[in-house]
Amino acid sequence: MTISAPLSPHTPAALYPAHLSVLQERAAEALRRGGFDHLVIPSGTLHYQAFDDRDYPYAVNPQFKAWLPLTQAPGSWLVITPGKRPALIFLQPHDYWHAVPAMPRDYWVEHFDITVIRTPEEAARLLPPVFRCAILGEPQSALGSYVPNNPEPVLQYLDYHRAFKTPYEVAMLRQASRIGVRAHRAAERAFRAGASEFGIHLAYCQAAGQDANDLPYGNIIALNEHAAVLHYTLRDRLPPKPLRSILIDAGASFGGYASDITRTYSAQEDDFAAMIRAVDAVQLRLCDQVRAGTDYRQIHLDAHLLLAGVLHESGLITVAPEEAVARGISSAFFPHGIGHGIGLQVHDVAGFAASDAGGTIAKPEGHPYLRLTRTLAPGMVVTIEPGIYFIDMLLDELQAKGLGDAVDWERVAAFKPYGGIRIEDDVVCTEDAPINLTREAFAEA
Repeated sequence: MTISAPLSPHTPAALYPAHLSVLQERAAEALRRGGFDHLVIPSGTLHYQAFDDRDYPYAVNPQFKAWLPLTQAPGSWLVITPGKRPALIFLQPHDYWHAVPAMPRDYWVEHFDITVIRTPEEAARLLPPVFRCAILGEPQSALGSYVPNNPEPVLQYLDYHRAFKTPYEVAMLRQASRIGVRAHRAAERAFRAGASEFGIHLAYCQAAGQDANDLPYGNIIALNEHAAVLHYTLRDRLPPKPLRSILIDAGASFGGYASDITRTYSAQEDDFAAMIRAVDAVQLRLCDQVRAGTDYRQIHLDAHLLLAGVLHESGLITVAPEEAVARGISSAFFPHGIGHGIGLQVHDVAGFAASDAGGTIAKPEGHPYLRLTRTLAPGMVVTIEPGIYFIDMLLDELQAKGLGDAVDWERVAAFKPYGGIRIEDDVVCTEDAPINLTREAFAEA
Protein backbone atom coordinates (compact mmCIF):
# COMPACT_ATOMS: atom_id res chain seq x y z
CA MET A 1 0.00 0.00 0.00
CA THR A 2 1.28 3.46 -0.94
CA ILE A 3 0.90 6.16 1.70
CA SER A 4 0.78 9.71 0.35
CA ALA A 5 2.91 12.32 2.05
CA PRO A 6 0.91 15.05 3.78
CA LEU A 7 0.57 18.33 1.92
CA SER A 8 2.79 21.18 3.01
CA PRO A 9 0.53 23.84 4.57
CA HIS A 10 2.06 26.43 2.23
CA THR A 11 1.46 24.72 -1.11
CA PRO A 12 -1.27 25.88 -3.49
CA ALA A 13 -3.03 22.53 -3.07
CA ALA A 14 -3.24 22.95 0.71
CA LEU A 15 -4.27 26.60 0.49
CA TYR A 16 -6.85 26.18 -2.28
CA PRO A 17 -9.93 25.16 -0.22
CA ALA A 18 -9.73 28.36 1.87
CA HIS A 19 -9.25 30.39 -1.32
CA LEU A 20 -12.36 28.84 -2.83
CA SER A 21 -14.33 29.62 0.31
CA VAL A 22 -13.33 33.30 0.07
CA LEU A 23 -14.38 33.43 -3.58
CA GLN A 24 -17.75 31.87 -2.76
CA GLU A 25 -18.36 34.48 -0.05
CA ARG A 26 -17.46 37.29 -2.44
CA ALA A 27 -19.67 35.84 -5.16
CA ALA A 28 -22.65 35.58 -2.83
CA GLU A 29 -22.33 39.23 -1.80
CA ALA A 30 -21.78 40.40 -5.38
CA LEU A 31 -24.90 38.54 -6.53
CA ARG A 32 -26.90 39.98 -3.66
CA ARG A 33 -25.88 43.49 -4.64
CA GLY A 34 -26.77 42.89 -8.27
CA GLY A 35 -30.03 41.06 -7.61
CA PHE A 36 -28.99 37.79 -9.30
CA ASP A 37 -29.07 34.14 -8.27
CA HIS A 38 -26.19 32.72 -10.31
CA LEU A 39 -22.73 33.78 -11.39
CA VAL A 40 -22.00 32.40 -14.86
CA ILE A 41 -18.50 32.73 -16.24
CA PRO A 42 -17.44 31.60 -19.73
CA SER A 43 -13.78 30.70 -20.12
CA GLY A 44 -13.64 32.53 -23.45
CA THR A 45 -13.51 31.41 -27.05
CA LEU A 46 -11.07 31.28 -29.91
CA HIS A 47 -11.24 34.29 -32.24
CA TYR A 48 -10.48 33.92 -35.91
CA GLN A 49 -8.45 36.53 -37.73
CA ALA A 50 -10.27 38.57 -40.35
CA PHE A 51 -10.10 37.13 -43.86
CA ASP A 52 -8.24 34.05 -42.59
CA ASP A 53 -8.88 30.69 -40.97
CA ARG A 54 -6.28 31.12 -38.21
CA ASP A 55 -7.23 32.07 -34.69
CA TYR A 56 -5.61 34.61 -32.42
CA PRO A 57 -3.73 33.26 -29.38
CA TYR A 58 -6.29 32.21 -26.80
CA ALA A 59 -6.46 34.15 -23.52
CA VAL A 60 -8.65 32.78 -20.74
CA ASN A 61 -11.21 35.05 -19.08
CA PRO A 62 -9.56 36.34 -15.84
CA GLN A 63 -12.89 35.97 -14.02
CA PHE A 64 -12.77 32.25 -14.91
CA LYS A 65 -9.19 31.53 -13.87
CA ALA A 66 -9.76 33.28 -10.53
CA TRP A 67 -11.66 30.15 -9.49
CA LEU A 68 -9.42 27.43 -10.82
CA PRO A 69 -5.98 27.19 -12.49
CA LEU A 70 -7.44 26.08 -15.81
CA THR A 71 -6.03 28.33 -18.53
CA GLN A 72 -6.44 26.27 -21.71
CA ALA A 73 -10.11 25.29 -21.87
CA PRO A 74 -11.89 27.50 -24.45
CA GLY A 75 -15.64 27.02 -24.67
CA SER A 76 -16.02 25.95 -21.01
CA TRP A 77 -18.24 27.58 -18.36
CA LEU A 78 -18.40 28.02 -14.60
CA VAL A 79 -21.66 28.27 -12.68
CA ILE A 80 -21.52 29.63 -9.13
CA THR A 81 -24.71 29.41 -7.07
CA PRO A 82 -24.59 30.38 -3.38
CA GLY A 83 -25.07 27.36 -1.15
CA LYS A 84 -24.07 24.86 -3.85
CA ARG A 85 -20.82 23.36 -5.10
CA PRO A 86 -19.45 25.28 -8.06
CA ALA A 87 -20.06 23.59 -11.40
CA LEU A 88 -17.63 23.34 -14.30
CA ILE A 89 -18.97 22.66 -17.77
CA PHE A 90 -15.84 21.41 -19.50
CA LEU A 91 -15.61 21.41 -23.29
CA GLN A 92 -13.60 18.43 -24.53
CA PRO A 93 -14.48 18.22 -28.22
CA HIS A 94 -14.02 15.29 -30.54
CA ASP A 95 -11.23 16.64 -32.73
CA TYR A 96 -8.28 15.21 -34.65
CA TRP A 97 -7.07 18.53 -36.09
CA HIS A 98 -6.06 20.01 -32.75
CA ALA A 99 -4.96 18.84 -29.32
CA VAL A 100 -7.98 18.36 -27.07
CA PRO A 101 -7.83 19.67 -23.48
CA ALA A 102 -7.05 16.81 -21.12
CA MET A 103 -9.56 15.91 -18.45
CA PRO A 104 -8.62 17.90 -15.31
CA ARG A 105 -7.09 15.79 -12.54
CA ASP A 106 -5.46 18.42 -10.33
CA TYR A 107 -6.00 19.25 -6.64
CA TRP A 108 -8.98 21.53 -7.28
CA VAL A 109 -11.11 18.96 -9.12
CA GLU A 110 -12.68 17.46 -5.99
CA HIS A 111 -14.30 20.82 -5.19
CA PHE A 112 -16.31 21.05 -8.45
CA ASP A 113 -19.17 19.23 -10.09
CA ILE A 114 -17.75 18.64 -13.57
CA THR A 115 -19.77 17.87 -16.67
CA VAL A 116 -17.98 17.13 -19.96
CA ILE A 117 -19.52 18.40 -23.20
CA ARG A 118 -18.41 17.66 -26.75
CA THR A 119 -19.76 20.72 -28.56
CA PRO A 120 -19.97 24.34 -27.34
CA GLU A 121 -23.74 24.40 -27.87
CA GLU A 122 -24.29 21.63 -25.29
CA ALA A 123 -23.47 24.09 -22.52
CA ALA A 124 -26.76 25.96 -22.99
CA ARG A 125 -28.88 23.09 -21.63
CA LEU A 126 -26.72 22.92 -18.48
CA LEU A 127 -26.77 26.61 -17.60
CA PRO A 128 -29.36 28.08 -15.19
CA PRO A 129 -32.22 30.33 -16.45
CA VAL A 130 -30.56 33.25 -18.15
CA PHE A 131 -32.70 36.00 -16.60
CA ARG A 132 -31.33 35.15 -13.12
CA CYS A 133 -27.66 35.13 -14.20
CA ALA A 134 -24.84 37.63 -13.91
CA ILE A 135 -22.68 36.59 -16.87
CA LEU A 136 -19.11 37.87 -16.79
CA GLY A 137 -17.11 37.79 -19.98
CA GLU A 138 -16.41 39.26 -23.40
CA PRO A 139 -19.13 39.62 -26.08
CA GLN A 140 -17.58 36.85 -28.22
CA SER A 141 -18.38 34.35 -25.46
CA ALA A 142 -22.14 34.63 -26.06
CA LEU A 143 -24.01 31.35 -26.45
CA GLY A 144 -27.55 31.85 -27.72
CA SER A 145 -29.39 33.89 -25.09
CA TYR A 146 -26.43 33.62 -22.70
CA VAL A 147 -24.83 36.94 -23.54
CA PRO A 148 -22.37 38.45 -21.04
CA ASN A 149 -24.18 41.28 -19.26
CA ASN A 150 -21.30 42.21 -16.90
CA PRO A 151 -23.56 43.95 -14.36
CA GLU A 152 -21.71 46.86 -12.76
CA PRO A 153 -22.60 46.16 -9.10
CA VAL A 154 -21.29 42.60 -9.47
CA LEU A 155 -18.09 43.56 -11.28
CA GLN A 156 -17.38 46.51 -9.00
CA TYR A 157 -17.55 44.32 -5.94
CA LEU A 158 -15.55 41.39 -7.34
CA ASP A 159 -12.89 43.54 -8.99
CA TYR A 160 -12.36 45.70 -5.91
CA HIS A 161 -11.85 42.70 -3.64
CA ARG A 162 -9.64 40.90 -6.15
CA ALA A 163 -6.91 43.31 -5.03
CA PHE A 164 -6.76 41.42 -1.72
CA LYS A 165 -4.96 38.18 -2.51
CA THR A 166 -5.62 35.02 -0.54
CA PRO A 167 -2.65 32.98 0.77
CA TYR A 168 -3.27 30.59 -2.15
CA GLU A 169 -2.87 33.43 -4.61
CA VAL A 170 0.33 34.64 -2.96
CA ALA A 171 1.68 31.08 -3.28
CA MET A 172 0.82 31.10 -7.00
CA LEU A 173 2.47 34.50 -7.47
CA ARG A 174 5.54 33.26 -5.59
CA GLN A 175 5.89 30.37 -8.02
CA ALA A 176 5.45 32.69 -11.02
CA SER A 177 8.25 34.83 -9.57
CA ARG A 178 10.54 31.83 -9.21
CA ILE A 179 10.03 30.92 -12.85
CA GLY A 180 10.58 34.51 -13.95
CA VAL A 181 13.78 34.86 -11.93
CA ARG A 182 15.17 31.62 -13.35
CA ALA A 183 14.57 33.00 -16.83
CA HIS A 184 16.02 36.41 -15.96
CA ARG A 185 19.25 34.78 -14.83
CA ALA A 186 19.46 32.91 -18.14
CA ALA A 187 18.81 36.14 -20.02
CA GLU A 188 21.58 37.94 -18.17
CA ARG A 189 24.01 35.14 -19.04
CA ALA A 190 23.03 35.41 -22.69
CA PHE A 191 23.53 39.18 -22.61
CA ARG A 192 27.00 38.87 -21.12
CA ALA A 193 27.85 36.26 -23.76
CA GLY A 194 27.04 38.82 -26.47
CA ALA A 195 23.67 37.56 -27.69
CA SER A 196 21.20 39.66 -29.68
CA GLU A 197 17.85 40.83 -28.31
CA PHE A 198 16.17 37.96 -30.15
CA GLY A 199 18.70 35.47 -28.84
CA ILE A 200 18.21 36.70 -25.29
CA HIS A 201 14.45 36.36 -25.74
CA LEU A 202 14.88 32.74 -26.82
CA ALA A 203 17.14 32.03 -23.85
CA TYR A 204 14.52 33.55 -21.56
CA CYS A 205 11.68 31.46 -23.00
CA GLN A 206 13.77 28.29 -22.83
CA ALA A 207 14.64 28.84 -19.17
CA ALA A 208 11.05 29.73 -18.26
CA GLY A 209 9.66 26.78 -20.22
CA GLN A 210 7.13 29.19 -21.73
CA ASP A 211 6.76 30.51 -25.25
CA ALA A 212 5.47 33.93 -26.28
CA ASN A 213 1.82 32.87 -25.92
CA ASP A 214 2.36 31.44 -22.43
CA LEU A 215 4.10 34.50 -21.01
CA PRO A 216 1.89 37.06 -19.22
CA TYR A 217 3.07 39.84 -21.57
CA GLY A 218 5.47 40.37 -24.44
CA ASN A 219 9.09 40.38 -23.32
CA ILE A 220 10.80 43.79 -23.34
CA ILE A 221 14.45 43.09 -24.14
CA ALA A 222 16.22 46.32 -24.97
CA LEU A 223 19.93 46.65 -25.65
CA ASN A 224 21.68 50.01 -25.47
CA GLU A 225 19.54 53.00 -26.52
CA HIS A 226 16.49 50.79 -27.12
CA ALA A 227 15.93 50.94 -23.34
CA ALA A 228 14.70 54.52 -23.86
CA VAL A 229 11.57 53.02 -25.50
CA LEU A 230 9.44 52.05 -22.50
CA HIS A 231 7.64 49.15 -24.21
CA TYR A 232 10.29 48.11 -26.72
CA THR A 233 9.41 44.73 -28.31
CA LEU A 234 11.11 44.66 -31.74
CA ARG A 235 14.02 42.34 -30.77
CA ASP A 236 16.85 42.91 -33.21
CA ARG A 237 18.40 39.72 -34.63
CA LEU A 238 21.98 41.03 -34.44
CA PRO A 239 23.66 42.46 -31.33
CA PRO A 240 24.79 46.09 -31.42
CA LYS A 241 28.45 47.07 -31.38
CA PRO A 242 29.57 48.05 -28.87
CA LEU A 243 27.28 46.25 -26.44
CA ARG A 244 26.68 48.65 -23.54
CA SER A 245 23.60 47.70 -21.55
CA ILE A 246 20.40 45.73 -21.32
CA LEU A 247 16.99 46.46 -19.83
CA ILE A 248 14.87 43.32 -19.57
CA ASP A 249 11.25 43.58 -18.44
CA ALA A 250 9.78 40.09 -18.55
CA GLY A 251 7.58 37.89 -16.42
CA ALA A 252 6.25 34.36 -16.22
CA SER A 253 2.92 32.64 -15.70
CA PHE A 254 1.88 29.99 -13.21
CA GLY A 255 -1.65 28.65 -12.97
CA GLY A 256 -3.08 31.85 -14.41
CA TYR A 257 -1.04 34.23 -12.21
CA ALA A 258 1.69 36.55 -13.44
CA SER A 259 5.05 37.84 -12.33
CA ASP A 260 6.45 41.13 -13.64
CA ILE A 261 10.19 41.63 -13.18
CA THR A 262 12.61 44.19 -14.60
CA ARG A 263 16.37 44.34 -14.34
CA THR A 264 19.02 46.54 -15.96
CA TYR A 265 22.68 45.63 -16.41
CA SER A 266 25.74 47.41 -17.75
CA ALA A 267 28.26 45.50 -19.84
CA GLN A 268 31.10 47.24 -17.99
CA GLU A 269 31.87 48.55 -14.52
CA ASP A 270 31.29 52.19 -15.44
CA ASP A 271 29.25 55.27 -14.49
CA PHE A 272 26.11 53.63 -15.83
CA ALA A 273 26.65 50.61 -13.57
CA ALA A 274 27.00 53.02 -10.64
CA MET A 275 23.72 54.69 -11.58
CA ILE A 276 22.01 51.28 -11.75
CA ARG A 277 23.15 50.62 -8.17
CA ALA A 278 21.79 54.01 -7.10
CA VAL A 279 18.38 53.31 -8.67
CA ASP A 280 18.41 49.86 -7.08
CA ALA A 281 18.92 51.45 -3.65
CA VAL A 282 16.00 53.81 -4.32
CA GLN A 283 13.85 50.91 -5.44
CA LEU A 284 14.50 48.98 -2.23
CA ARG A 285 13.53 52.02 -0.14
CA LEU A 286 10.28 52.31 -2.08
CA CYS A 287 9.55 48.59 -1.72
CA ASP A 288 9.80 49.00 2.04
CA GLN A 289 6.94 51.52 1.86
CA VAL A 290 4.51 48.81 0.71
CA ARG A 291 2.81 48.72 4.09
CA ALA A 292 -0.78 48.73 5.29
CA GLY A 293 -2.25 52.22 5.40
CA THR A 294 0.18 53.74 2.89
CA ASP A 295 -1.31 55.77 0.05
CA TYR A 296 0.23 54.27 -3.08
CA ARG A 297 0.18 57.72 -4.69
CA GLN A 298 2.66 58.88 -2.05
CA ILE A 299 5.10 56.12 -3.02
CA HIS A 300 4.95 57.46 -6.57
CA LEU A 301 5.63 61.03 -5.44
CA ASP A 302 8.45 59.88 -3.16
CA ALA A 303 9.97 58.06 -6.12
CA HIS A 304 10.23 61.31 -8.05
CA LEU A 305 12.11 62.99 -5.20
CA LEU A 306 14.47 60.06 -4.67
CA LEU A 307 15.18 59.66 -8.38
CA ALA A 308 15.81 63.39 -8.67
CA GLY A 309 18.43 62.83 -6.01
CA VAL A 310 20.08 60.19 -8.17
CA LEU A 311 20.01 62.56 -11.16
CA HIS A 312 21.63 65.29 -9.08
CA GLU A 313 24.29 62.99 -7.60
CA SER A 314 25.09 61.63 -11.06
CA GLY A 315 25.63 65.15 -12.39
CA LEU A 316 22.70 65.03 -14.81
CA ILE A 317 20.79 67.93 -13.29
CA THR A 318 22.17 71.08 -11.68
CA VAL A 319 19.25 71.91 -9.38
CA ALA A 320 18.27 70.42 -6.03
CA PRO A 321 15.94 67.38 -6.09
CA GLU A 322 13.03 69.35 -4.58
CA GLU A 323 13.29 71.98 -7.33
CA ALA A 324 13.57 69.31 -10.02
CA VAL A 325 10.29 67.78 -8.86
CA ALA A 326 8.50 71.11 -8.42
CA ARG A 327 9.44 72.29 -11.92
CA GLY A 328 8.55 68.99 -13.60
CA ILE A 329 12.15 68.19 -14.54
CA SER A 330 12.07 64.76 -12.89
CA SER A 331 9.15 63.71 -15.11
CA ALA A 332 11.31 64.03 -18.21
CA PHE A 333 13.60 61.32 -16.82
CA PHE A 334 10.90 59.27 -15.03
CA PRO A 335 7.76 59.56 -17.18
CA HIS A 336 5.72 56.53 -16.05
CA GLY A 337 4.01 55.44 -12.84
CA ILE A 338 5.79 53.72 -9.98
CA GLY A 339 3.83 50.53 -10.55
CA HIS A 340 0.47 48.76 -10.45
CA GLY A 341 -1.45 45.92 -8.93
CA ILE A 342 -0.60 42.43 -10.16
CA GLY A 343 -2.26 39.04 -9.94
CA LEU A 344 -4.47 37.32 -12.49
CA GLN A 345 -3.54 40.12 -14.86
CA VAL A 346 -0.22 41.94 -15.13
CA HIS A 347 -2.06 45.24 -14.64
CA ASP A 348 -4.71 44.02 -12.26
CA VAL A 349 -8.20 45.52 -12.16
CA ALA A 350 -9.74 48.22 -9.94
CA GLY A 351 -6.55 50.20 -9.48
CA PHE A 352 -8.51 53.44 -9.08
CA ALA A 353 -11.58 52.07 -7.25
CA ALA A 354 -12.74 54.16 -4.29
CA SER A 355 -14.85 51.33 -2.86
CA ASP A 356 -16.51 48.04 -3.78
CA ALA A 357 -19.55 50.06 -4.87
CA GLY A 358 -17.68 52.15 -7.40
CA GLY A 359 -16.14 55.59 -7.47
CA THR A 360 -12.67 56.69 -8.52
CA ILE A 361 -9.58 57.85 -6.63
CA ALA A 362 -7.88 60.49 -8.75
CA LYS A 363 -4.27 60.39 -9.86
CA PRO A 364 -1.92 63.07 -8.50
CA GLU A 365 -2.01 66.20 -10.65
CA GLY A 366 0.65 66.07 -13.34
CA HIS A 367 1.09 62.28 -13.12
CA PRO A 368 -1.25 60.81 -15.75
CA TYR A 369 0.35 57.38 -16.10
CA LEU A 370 0.02 56.05 -12.56
CA ARG A 371 -2.04 52.84 -12.63
CA LEU A 372 -2.88 52.52 -8.92
CA THR A 373 -4.21 55.17 -6.52
CA ARG A 374 -5.61 53.06 -3.66
CA THR A 375 -4.44 52.89 -0.07
CA LEU A 376 -2.49 49.70 0.53
CA ALA A 377 -3.89 46.98 2.77
CA PRO A 378 -2.84 43.44 3.73
CA GLY A 379 -3.14 41.05 0.81
CA MET A 380 -2.49 43.61 -1.91
CA VAL A 381 0.33 42.75 -4.30
CA VAL A 382 1.91 45.59 -6.26
CA THR A 383 4.90 46.29 -8.45
CA ILE A 384 7.51 48.91 -7.62
CA GLU A 385 9.40 50.01 -10.73
CA PRO A 386 11.33 53.30 -10.61
CA GLY A 387 13.34 54.27 -13.66
CA ILE A 388 15.58 56.85 -15.25
CA TYR A 389 15.58 57.22 -19.05
CA PHE A 390 17.16 59.38 -21.72
CA ILE A 391 14.30 59.98 -24.15
CA ASP A 392 14.92 62.54 -26.89
CA MET A 393 11.29 63.65 -27.15
CA LEU A 394 10.99 64.40 -23.43
CA LEU A 395 14.40 66.05 -23.19
CA ASP A 396 13.49 68.26 -26.17
CA GLU A 397 10.32 69.27 -24.34
CA LEU A 398 12.40 70.34 -21.35
CA GLN A 399 14.38 72.63 -23.63
CA ALA A 400 11.20 73.98 -25.23
CA LYS A 401 9.80 74.81 -21.77
CA GLY A 402 12.89 76.85 -20.94
CA LEU A 403 14.16 74.33 -18.39
CA GLY A 404 17.34 73.41 -20.24
CA ASP A 405 19.52 75.34 -17.82
CA ALA A 406 18.74 72.77 -15.12
CA VAL A 407 20.37 69.95 -17.11
CA ASP A 408 24.02 69.13 -17.81
CA TRP A 409 23.62 68.24 -21.47
CA GLU A 410 27.15 66.89 -21.88
CA ARG A 411 26.47 64.45 -19.06
CA VAL A 412 23.16 63.48 -20.65
CA ALA A 413 24.92 62.86 -23.97
CA ALA A 414 27.32 60.48 -22.24
CA PHE A 415 24.43 58.40 -20.86
CA LYS A 416 22.07 58.46 -23.86
CA PRO A 417 23.71 55.47 -25.61
CA TYR A 418 22.67 53.30 -22.63
CA GLY A 419 18.96 54.14 -23.06
CA GLY A 420 17.78 53.93 -19.48
CA ILE A 421 17.31 52.02 -16.25
CA ARG A 422 14.27 50.29 -14.74
CA ILE A 423 14.20 47.94 -11.75
CA GLU A 424 10.94 46.23 -10.82
CA ASP A 425 9.86 43.85 -8.06
CA ASP A 426 6.53 42.28 -7.08
CA VAL A 427 5.77 43.07 -3.43
CA VAL A 428 3.09 41.78 -1.03
CA CYS A 429 1.57 44.11 1.54
CA THR A 430 1.08 42.36 4.89
CA GLU A 431 0.10 43.24 8.46
CA ASP A 432 3.82 43.77 9.07
CA ALA A 433 6.86 44.13 6.80
CA PRO A 434 6.31 43.66 3.07
CA ILE A 435 7.23 40.42 1.30
CA ASN A 436 9.31 41.04 -1.82
CA LEU A 437 8.54 38.01 -3.98
CA THR A 438 11.12 39.00 -6.59
CA ARG A 439 14.07 39.51 -4.24
CA GLU A 440 13.05 36.36 -2.39
CA ALA A 441 13.23 34.40 -5.65
CA PHE A 442 16.60 35.88 -6.61
CA ALA A 443 17.96 34.97 -3.16
CA GLU A 444 16.73 31.38 -3.57
CA ALA A 445 18.23 31.14 -7.05
